[in-house]
Parts: sequence; C-alpha cells; structure tokens
Amino acid sequence: MTNRQGVNPYLPSWEYVPDAEPYVFDGRVYIYGSHDRFNGHAFCLNDYVCWSAPVESLADWRYEGVIYRAADDPLNPEGSMCLYAPDLTVGPDGRYYLYYVLDKLPIVSVAVSATPAGPYQFYGNVKYADGTLLGEREGDEPQFDPGVLTEGEWTYLYTGFCSPEDSSRSGAMATVLGPDMLTVQEEPVFVVPSKQRSIGSGFEEHAFFEAPSIRKRGDTYYLIYSSTAMHELCYATSHHPTKGFQYRGVIVSNCDLHIDTYKPANKPMYYGGNNHGSIVEIQGKWYIFYHRHTNGTAFSRQGCLEPIEFLEDGTIPQVEMTSCGPNGGPLEGRGEFPAYLACHLFCKDEEMYTGGFGRMGAWMDSRFPKITQDGRDGDPEIGYIANLTDSATAGYKYLYCEGIWKVRIQVRGYCHGYFEVRTAWDGLALGRIPVDSTNVWQEYAADIRIPDGKQALYLTYIGNGCASLASFTLE
Repeated sequence: MTNRQGVNPYLPSWEYVPDAEPYVFDGRVYIYGSHDRFNGHAFCLNDYVCWSAPVESLADWRYEGVIYRAADDPLNPEGSMCLYAPDLTVGPDGRYYLYYVLDKLPIVSVAVSATPAGPYQFYGNVKYADGTLLGEREGDEPQFDPGVLTEGEWTYLYTGFCSPEDSSRSGAMATVLGPDMLTVQEEPVFVVPSKQRSIGSGFEEHAFFEAPSIRKRGDTYYLIYSSTAMHELCYATSHHPTKGFQYRGVIVSNCDLHIDTYKPANKPMYYGGNNHGSIVEIQGKWYIFYHRHTNGTAFSRQGCLEPIEFLEDGTIPQVEMTSCGPNGGPLEGRGEFPAYLACHLFCKDEEMYTGGFGRMGAWMDSRFPKITQDGRDGDPEIGYIANLTDSATAGYKYLYCEGIWKVRIQVRGYCHGYFEVRTAWDGLALGRIPVDSTNVWQEYAADIRIPDGKQALYLTYIGNGCASLASFTLE
C-alpha cells in the first residue's frame, strides 16, 4: 500500500492466528491465540506465537516469536497433539499465566512467564484439592477453550464445548481457582446453556457452542462466546462472575448476518464459519477481535478487529465486518490496495457459500472464490483472491475517496470478461475493466469516476473462465 494504515486482517497476509485474546500491558496490545497452518489439514497445527502493537497504532504489529511449543507440555512430548485456543491472565504474583487445552485431552494445562511475550514454561494442570484433574473426575464435562479472569487471589476459569446435537453437554462452565492458579476452590457451575438446555432461558437462538471469553467493564462481567450458529460472537452479562448471566446480543458475525443497514438482515456477505475472540479497551476505545476463514478451508483463519461502542444500558450494537477496522475510520482511498483486504466475498448463487454455515459447502472447493496465497506456510507472500468466476464479488469497506478518475487491477488466470466497479453491493456499475487470459499478473485499467467521500468498493467479475485478483489501485 502507498501509506501506513490499519487494515483487516491486522497481521501480515501470511499469518494465521485465530481465536485471539487481546490484552494491554505496558503500552502495548498483545494477542494470544491458536496458530493455524496455511493449507493445513486440521485446526491449530502450529505452535503458539505472540504479536504486539503500540496502543497508539494498531497498524504496527510486531512479531514476538514462538512463545510456547506443543511439545513443551509433558503429556505431549512428541508434539502430536495440537494447542487449541488459549487465554492469559496475570496472577497475584504478577506473572503471566497461559491456559490452554490439547486437542485430544479433556483437561486444562497452564504455562507461565515473567513477561507477556514469554517464552512460557509448563506450570501444571488445573486440579481439584485431592489432585484429580478437572475434566477427569466422574461426572465432569470435558474442558475446552479456557477463558480466564483474575481478581485478587481468585481466578475465574470459563470452559466448554457443546455441539448442537450432543445432549450430554450442559453449557459453558465457570470454575473458581485459588491463588496457586491451579487448584479448584469452587467447583464448576454452568453459566450459559447448551442448545439442548436453552429452552426458556433467553439463549434459545444463540445457545453456547464454544469459545468463552470473560471481560469486566465497571461492575459488569461480559462473557463473550461463539453460539451454535458458529459465525457469530455473542455476549451475556452479569454482576457476578459465576451466576446470573443473561443473553444480550451479537457483537460480530464473520459473514455479516443480522446486519440490515446496507442489505437484508438474512443475506450473508462472506462464508461463515466458527468464530472466536474477545473485547479490549485501548486508549479509551473498545474493540472486538474475531477471525475470518480463508483458503477455502476451515483451517486457515486470520484475525480481524472492529471498533465497538457501549450504549448507556451496557449493550453493544452489532458491528459490520470491514477492511478498515484497525484504522479507526475509512482508509485513504488512493493508491494500491491488496485484494486480500476484502471483507465481503460472495456470488449470485448464495447456497454455494452458505452451506448451512455449519456444513461443508461449495466454499470448501474451487467453485467459490477464496482468499489464498502462493508459497508455503509462513512464506511472506502477498495474499490474493482466487476462483473468481462469473458474478463473484469482492467488497472493501470503507475508503475515503477524493478526485479518483482511474481504477487499475492486477489479474491473472484463464478468463475472458470484465470487472465491474460499484460502490454498493447491489448498486449500478460505475464502469468496466476488460480482462483476458494470462499466466502472469497483468495490469488492466479503465477511466472510472469514484464519487468523493466515504465509500464501499465492490469488484465483480463477469465473464467466462476463472480469474484471480491481486490488487486494485485508485488514481
């Protein structure tokens, strides 16, 4: 890009850190998440890494390196089990405690470090006073996706995974741990119901699935979680950490369902998939961190964030997915932009990319466009959009344009047709940019007047074959 701006995804195009838990320590924002592998065959195949940014600039993320390896857990010496989504808290002793679950075990493990960026060392497993591990006692439900909050000497641990079809699971659990950060002081209680137990609870359409994350604002506890709809991050609130939670709403959907300000509420603008993240206050402003899916699989997820607001009653209106979330406002609409910044990706055949949101639909194969990259996992390649067939559309929100009269695009692929440019997903085309078959990235341009002011920008391929889009330039 021609200037430094905050964009989604906020990390480099080759990095895949979903499930992010954001925290501010000593003037920097740190994120702790699982670590997907590009073209991976399963979730969370890589070791934990950490990234941080100064609180005054969410465009300047710094790689802190690998902070914990799967093989660092004594129950996983060969590293054959994956490190699932973690969370972090500061203990009474001032050290940083990382809570996590290995993908084949029902227990919670803990690692510790003297600094937020690690490295972390194995510390122990969460256990009852008699030494039995939480999750292994008869009657325990399996532990999953730990979220943690420490107040004084007590740490509140939230866990759970509840498939909509599994009647044996009850919901999100809250367990109170003592000052050693491991020993159970108050046994698990259920605070948000599973789908099977949600009737009459107020959670019926947004029952607990996974990904509990806890934050406190004023005297109110906010429990953020992924619902059985999967694509949405919901929240419940209470004035007590282990009881009384009530459903309050959806904060973000990674396919923009429910949003009706610019489209019908039930129209998805991206392919939805599992979601996980949390909220954080940075210099007086609040943000939601979440993730999107790329590469036409469920296993290459990238972190995004959006500013949020709290109303006087403590509720959080649902926010749109955007390309400019970390920027705090529209991007300067001039210069070159990589195509992978698309916050919307869709085509005329909606069933192709919905697939019921929980099922493997056509977005899992080459019939639907996908954000991807050349090269291998970790290679510093610039991402691009592949599989653009007739009607496929990439959308970017938002840009502040002034005096734009020409649009250029970088395209390759066996294609013959044109890209239409518009400022609304269903608006009239402002112009067309003809494209043709090429095996290398080729620049095409057309004189197209983009209206001045804050705009969305949509690029739609019309024609035969299949195109890939690397970037667009506004002049």
